[in-house]
Parts: sequence; structure tokens; C-alpha cells
Amino acid sequence: MDVPWALFSPGPGEMIVIGVIAVLLFGERLPEVGRSLGRSLIEFKKGLRGIEDELRSATTSAPTPARTSFDSVEHEEAAGVRFEPPAREPQDESPAS
Repeated sequence: MDVPWALFSPGPGEMIVIGVIAVLLFGERLPEVGRSLGRSLIEFKKGLRGIEDELRSATTSAPTPARTSFDSVEHEEAAGVRFEPPAREPQDESPAS
């Protein structure tokens, strides 16, 4: 059973309570705490973006494996095998009754 995440998001009453608690805990330092939290969030997003860019560049420019002589021999043998039909029609070898 899937639970919608909006069910757990804080409403206006909860946001007011969180704000009052923040003011009581941090007081005059609240703007400074907010700025440092914002900078931390920006740095985190930059780090994620850098990881995404590295993954994207690694998948688009992945080196192709070098072909070995074994690979070419295997393909040549597979291309050289051909079906040859029998020289004559098969005969019914069951005894006549």
C-alpha cells in the first residue's frame, strides 16, 4: 500500500510551531543559521550535479573494447559455415509389407 508523501508534509500550524521553536533556539543568530543552511544546500546540489556530469560523460565516452584476433577468427568461422543440401533425395528405408 502506497502512502502519499503529501500526507506527511507540515501544514500552516506545524510551520508556525517550527518557526517559534527556531526563534527560541537560535534567537538573534537565526539569519546567520539560515544563510549557512542555504550555502550548505547549494554546495550539496553542486556536488550532486558534478557527480551527474561525471556519470553522463563516463557513459557517453565509454571506450569500446579492443578487438582481439580471437574475435575476428570466431566471426570468420561463423561466416564460412553454410548449409549444403543433400546430394540426393532421402529414400524410405522401412521394410515393405
